[in-house]
Amino acid sequence: MSTVTTPDGTTLFYKDWGPRDGRPAVFHHGWPLSSDDWDAQLLFFSAEGFRVIAHDRRGHGRSSQPAFGHDMDTYVEDVNALTDALDLQDAVHIGHSTGGGEVARYVAQAKPGRVAKAVLVAAVPPVMVKKDSNPDGTPLEVFDGFRAALAANRADFFRELPTGPFYGFNRPGAQVSQGLIDRWWLQGMMGATNAHYECIKAFSETDFTEDLKKITVPVLVLHGTDDQVVPYADSGPKSAELLAHGTLKSYEGYPHGMLSTHPDVLNPDILAFIRS
Repeated sequence: MSTVTTPDGTTLFYKDWGPRDGRPAVFHHGWPLSSDDWDAQLLFFSAEGFRVIAHDRRGHGRSSQPAFGHDMDTYVEDVNALTDALDLQDAVHIGHSTGGGEVARYVAQAKPGRVAKAVLVAAVPPVMVKKDSNPDGTPLEVFDGFRAALAANRADFFRELPTGPFYGFNRPGAQVSQGLIDRWWLQGMMGATNAHYECIKAFSETDFTEDLKKITVPVLVLHGTDDQVVPYADSGPKSAELLAHGTLKSYEGYPHGMLSTHPDVLNPDILAFIRS
């Protein structure tokens, strides 16, 4: 099992597949999941000759479960530890949901030569929570509800999300995949309750506006118009506008978990951007 130890002693699990001399593509997962959520992408891009790397965020998946560090700045310090240990150069960083926030903050401050491009998929930037500077955001009470549900019965809460809004399986006529629901639940239950609880604040309240403004590499922003978790209007278009070299691609009617429900569409689009 491949691991790296961060400066504060946290052990991070990571996957590292594909040819050693392939271009690095680094995948950052969403809350409360793990690197397993990238199954369809890791196989696809490794088959295309990329060296694919995906880690389990601290407190998630197979990484250790510390009592501290469940905030966006520490997540990015962990990414620095991983990319330094592997000495990744000219990499493409791809982040989904919370992982998109992690990518935005990492890329904004990455060492020269580390990053060539980035992809944000159904990502949380610029900022999710409603506040004076973000009047169209999601009310804090929604995230308080997440915390309450997680604390009361995490196992049931982690059934409700994938069965309903995450994959859009609550929409009329949706083709429900019990396999995806079960995979989501299993990934979530592998992680630590404290990490999942505190990460809600990290993904909902962190403001990535200044990070996006600092990014100079090309960034592809992908978002589904029927995203019930990270609403389209308050995320994708706004992020693309803040980026110096941002391109927005919208997917009509696609849900938050579109990387898993529509990999046949998303994967080629990401590949085309990387190779452009």
